[in-house]
Amino acid sequence: MSHGKEVLEGLRDETAALRAMIPTVYEGFSQTHKAALGDGALSTKVKELIAFGISVSKQCDGCIASHARGAARAGATLEEAAEAVGVAILMNGGPATVYGPRAYAAFAEFHEQFARLNAAKAQG
Repeated sequence: MSHGKEVLEGLRDETAALRAMIPTVYEGFSQTHKAALGDGALSTKVKELIAFGISVSKQCDGCIASHARGAARAGATLEEAAEAVGVAILMNGGPATVYGPRAYAAFAEFHEQFARLNAAKAQG
């Protein structure tokens, strides 16, 4: 099972249905998301890695997939993602040793996707 794309795809229909019922809640969350993860004193990459680690601690597969994609999109490396998981293991203990590998697999999946896209852009 993919812990990245498949998780996000599996949530798409249910999320769209709920978003249609409570659009202002989702609009507010979207604004908070953009404000919290935009570049500032901390880069978007660092903030996505923080969110990625918290996702492991919260044991949230959808959050893991979303922030794995966000961190990869922001240019995080495999090593940076692994260290973020390491911090989550430190702070959350045993459960993070279960969700951590899932998170790292999701990140690796998105990292590969963005590496291919960036290579294609570089070639013209």
